[in-house]
Amino acid sequence: MEKIDFKKTMKVCFAPSAQAFSRIDVPPLNFLMIDGKGSPGEDPGGEYAQALAVLYPMAFKLKFLSKKELGRDYVVPPLQALWWADDMNVFITGDKDQWLWTVMIMLPDWITAEHFERIRTGLAGQDDLPALDKLRLETYHEGDAVQIMHIGPYSEEGPVLKKLHQEYLPQNGLVENGKHHEIYLGDPRKTAPEKLKTVLRQPVRAA
Repeated sequence: MEKIDFKKTMKVCFAPSAQAFSRIDVPPLNFLMIDGKGSPGEDPGGEYAQALAVLYPMAFKLKFLSKKELGRDYVVPPLQALWWADDMNVFITGDKDQWLWTVMIMLPDWITAEHFERIRTGLAGQDDLPALDKLRLETYHEGDAVQIMHIGPYSEEGPVLKKLHQEYLPQNGLVENGKHHEIYLGDPRKTAPEKLKTVLRQPVRAA
């Protein structure tokens, strides 16, 4: 049975250049999603950690269902997140408690709402999944966007994002048209910070 790796079949979405910004038209894609607020720190009891504790089991159980029942195997895609705030200045001041986010994992289009509900019902009996009620299956259509590959620690994204928003977008007659989007291609538990790869993406529209 062939195992599909969407990082390879959808390279335009997962492997942009690290040297220059590029435009992309992102198609509608299905995601497991959980919304939350606060720091994405290492607090094991925090809201962000609780969200991940639901997303990953759900994603892998759906993968196993797909392989066993549908005869279609795939690599679970990497974690992604949308980031924003009521006052965007908090991203400059570093007040992470005010950060808003949606963490998400992409699903193949053959995974249905029925599959989702069946697996979620099976997880409902686990006491250690307080974020399960927040989990949803949703189609997200990002459309026109600008992206770049950031290589290095998450804490060093700032200069790249500043160049994107203050130089590239104005120079190309574009403005923001959605939430800041990150795709985490590395595992910070196993990868040195200077080698982490993160896709930084911003939906845009003509000014």
